[in-house]
Amino acid sequence: MHKEITIYDIAKKLGISATTVSRGLNDNPLINKKTREKIHQTAKELGYRHNTIASNLRKRHSKTIGILLHEVNSYFVTAVLAGIEKVATAEQYDLLITHAGEDSIREIANTKNLLNKRVDGVIVSLTLSTRDIAHFNPFFERNIPVVFFDRVPGDANCSKVVIDNFKCGELATKHLIEQGCKKIAHITADLTRNVYNDRFEGYKKALEEHHIKFNKKLLQICNVSNKEETIAAVDKLLGQKPDAFFITNDFAAAVCIDVLHKKGLRVPEDIAVFGFNNDLIGDLITPRLSTIDYPGKQMGEVAAHELIKQLKSVDRHKKTSFKSIVIPSKMIIRESSLKKEKNKNPLE
Repeated sequence: MHKEITIYDIAKKLGISATTVSRGLNDNPLINKKTREKIHQTAKELGYRHNTIASNLRKRHSKTIGILLHEVNSYFVTAVLAGIEKVATAEQYDLLITHAGEDSIREIANTKNLLNKRVDGVIVSLTLSTRDIAHFNPFFERNIPVVFFDRVPGDANCSKVVIDNFKCGELATKHLIEQGCKKIAHITADLTRNVYNDRFEGYKKALEEHHIKFNKKLLQICNVSNKEETIAAVDKLLGQKPDAFFITNDFAAAVCIDVLHKKGLRVPEDIAVFGFNNDLIGDLITPRLSTIDYPGKQMGEVAAHELIKQLKSVDRHKKTSFKSIVIPSKMIIRESSLKKEKNKNPLE
């Protein structure tokens, strides 16, 4: 069995104390340069590996950030992770990634696991079924920083990184109205989650501003990541003869366009479609999908910067007021929603 080389083996080889070896490996200026070089060279020859975990435990930090995701199978989440990883690597932090698969019970279990792993801080996006954040209290009580992004708690005094989902929902709906649409169907997910409720409220606000009465028969709530549920929602809404769909997820919007094509309906001439997230699929389907840009990588970078800023703060263990950081977003207009242009009389 292979024996792990320790600082005591290096000390024995060089005829010096283990304390001197430890200081030399950490480039302590109390040890002269020549001795430090000998220590590093001997460590290399013997195959010594620095025990980062033990070292960090002595320093009372793990140099690890816990990531708690609602899911991992989306372009947006992948982009967020890329942003977090970029910042964490630059700051010499490792990542411990967990996901709950949209299950609040798993989220609670993952939260306990991250606490037991002694992560220095946590970046979180909540599941659809999460109703409160009591399971994060052990972090708050220990002054372990927690930053929520995208799906965030409503009234809790904590750090949040979001986009203005209300404004984005309003802009998307207003665009469809400007294209001449009056019966705009809305497909969304669980309205108890902030992102979907805010987009829904923005949708209703745009209707109200244009004197269009909200019709609850034009609303369908489903799992927008599930193809079969989305198809069922589209089929049900078609019975109301909508002239547009505003869908809170690009995957579901792509499914909707496929359903419309199979039924012989033209997009956008017969029915306009507007998505949300700016996933890659939106630029690959025909017609290309109008959507809201959701800057996932930037959101990940900002969340990581905010967490590390709190970790470095000298006032970290004092009570403080937390802030919500709003990331700029924008509409991306493509062919799927340009109903007015498609229906324009060429003789005009």
